[in-house]
Amino acid sequence: MLSTALRAAAGTVIAAGLLTWAATPTPATGLTLAASAPSATPTPTAKPGECLFSPNTEQGAKNVGTPPVKPPYTSTVRATLKTNLGDIELTLDGRKAPCTVDSFTYLANKNFFDKTNCHRLTTGALRVLQCGDPTGSGSGGPAYKYGEENLPKTAPGKPTAEYAKGTLAMANAGPGTNGSQFFMVYGDSELPPNYTVFGKVAGGMDVLEQVAKAGSDNANGEGDGAPKRKVTIQDVIIAER
Repeated sequence: MLSTALRAAAGTVIAAGLLTWAATPTPATGLTLAASAPSATPTPTAKPGECLFSPNTEQGAKNVGTPPVKPPYTSTVRATLKTNLGDIELTLDGRKAPCTVDSFTYLANKNFFDKTNCHRLTTGALRVLQCGDPTGSGSGGPAYKYGEENLPKTAPGKPTAEYAKGTLAMANAGPGTNGSQFFMVYGDSELPPNYTVFGKVAGGMDVLEQVAKAGSDNANGEGDGAPKRKVTIQDVIIAER
């Protein structure tokens, strides 16, 4: 939950368990990152060609084991989110974000995402639907965490990066805290360059747009809360190579 003081200072906020994006009064940036659970700790460097997954013992962590150290995909992978509102097709970038794709496909094959609700929708300047928390509370994830890959680049002197419509990226609470929560961008947004981009929405954008049109319950401020039109991930299917 966001504190009253933070809400008052924030304006537009996405505080989604593993992720808190807060618009602050700072004119130069308009956005800063405020960490929430799990604790952001420096991630040791992985060996070349391998992924490093560290234990996550925070409340809400669900233990389904750990993904393979050597990522199984190093090229494009197709995935389908089967939802109650229709399919959302994803292309996962195993070349630029092999460890993130490793984790996502591992969790999908463990049925980690099945019967989970997308718990956060923002309809203001940040046009994002966030999913992947098995608790639906915004604070859940797997019993491991890992570091960032493929972070967007910023222009000189600009603290934010463009997350274009269709971007698929990981939510986090700071360096080394990626888990299972991810977000899909249904309209061009600008955010700090702190979130791993690991693919794109290749189909089903109409599903995201109809959810956005219905709006949020404004639980965390205007245009920020649980989607009024419930989105439940029934299954995630990873295409065989």
